Amino acid sequence: MGDIQHDVRQQLALLGREPTATDIAEALRMTGQVVSDSAVLAIQAGITRDSVGLGILEPLLERPGVSDIVVNGADQVFVDCGAGLELTELGFADDQAVRHLAVRLAASVGRRLDDGSPYVDARLANGVRFHAVLTGIAHPGTCLSLRIPAKTDLSLLDWERTGGLDPMAGRILRRLVEARVAFLVSGGTGSGKTTLLGSLLSLIPHRERIVVVEDSQELRPNHPHVVWLEARPANAEGVGLITMTDLVRQALRMRPDRLVVGEVRGAELRDLLQALNTGHEGGCGTIHANSISDLPARLEALGALAGLNREACHAQIAAAIRVVIHVERRGPLRQVCEIGVIRPDATGRIQTAIAWQARGGLVGEGEGIAELMEVLA
Repeated sequence: MGDIQHDVRQQLALLGREPTATDIAEALRMTGQVVSDSAVLAIQAGITRDSVGLGILEPLLERPGVSDIVVNGADQVFVDCGAGLELTELGFADDQAVRHLAVRLAASVGRRLDDGSPYVDARLANGVRFHAVLTGIAHPGTCLSLRIPAKTDLSLLDWERTGGLDPMAGRILRRLVEARVAFLVSGGTGSGKTTLLGSLLSLIPHRERIVVVEDSQELRPNHPHVVWLEARPANAEGVGLITMTDLVRQALRMRPDRLVVGEVRGAELRDLLQALNTGHEGGCGTIHANSISDLPARLEALGALAGLNREACHAQIAAAIRVVIHVERRGPLRQVCEIGVIRPDATGRIQTAIAWQARGGLVGEGEGIAELMEVLA
C-alpha cells in the first residue's frame, strides 16, 4: 500500500487543493490501480493522518512515559518511554515522506526548512520541542528529534517516592527554595534538569512572581504566577532575532521575585550574574555539566563567551551563586546525585565542595555540609 499511496499522492499533488474522494478514485485509475471504496478510504485516511499532528508518529505520543521520539531517515523510528531509545515498528514510505513531515511541522510555527536552510529548532503548538536536519548534511536521511513535555508535573515528593531523591536531600532542597538562595541544576542531556527545576519552582510561595527566560519553553512549574519569555531566531530575511541575553535584560524590568533562566548556555550568563549580584535573590537555572567538580570550568567557558575575563567571571560567580544540584540518568531513573556549594579559594577562583551525595553506593554528607547549612540558615 505504501507504493500505491506514494504514486497516488504524486497525482493528487498536482491538483493544488484538498483532494475529494472522486479525485482519489481518478488518481487510482491513472496509476493503474483497482478503484474500490476501501482503497479510496485508505488513501483518504492516510492523507488526513499525514496532514495533522505528527503524522504516522502521532500514536507514539499516547505511549505511557514517552519523552523523546527520534527518526533516522525513513526506516528507523525510535521512542524513549523511560528505558532508553527503543526501535519501533513504524517507518516512512521513503525519505521524501520524512522531509514532507519535517517541512510541514516547521511551517506550522512559521519556520523555514529547505535546502537553503536545512535545519530547524522550534517548539510546536502542542509544546513539543522539534528539531530537524534534512538529507544532504544528515545521514542515513532526514533526521527528526522530538522532545515531548511531561503530561504531569512532578513534585519533590514524587521524586522521593520513585527513588530519585533521598529524603535528606529533599529537606535540603526545600530549605534551599525557602531561604531564597541562588542555585543551578547541572546534568547531562535528558538527565532531568528541567524536570527537577520545575519541581523546585513549584515550592515557591504563591505570592511571588516568577519570570522564566528560555530558549524554547519547557519549564512547567505548578505555580499560579509565572511569566515566560522565549527566545526567537532570525527569520528567512535575517531579521527578528531575539536572544536569551535580550530576554534576561527585559525580565529584570518585569518585577520578578524569582528570575529563572531555563538553560544557561551562552552570553546570558553575564546578565544573570549581574542580576543575582544586584538584589534579585533566589534566581536559578540549569546548566550542562558532567559533575559538580566540572562546573567551574564550564562556567568559565560560558563567561568567556560573554566577554568576561577569568578574574571577573570567577568573582561574579562567587558572589552570585552559592549552591549547585547535580542530577544524572541511571537507566529509567533520574536521580539527584550531588548537592554542592560554590566558594572562592585563596586566589579568588571558584571551587566546589560536595555537601551531600548519593554515588557509588554511598549516601550522606560531604565536606561542604557545614558551609551549606550556613548558607541555608
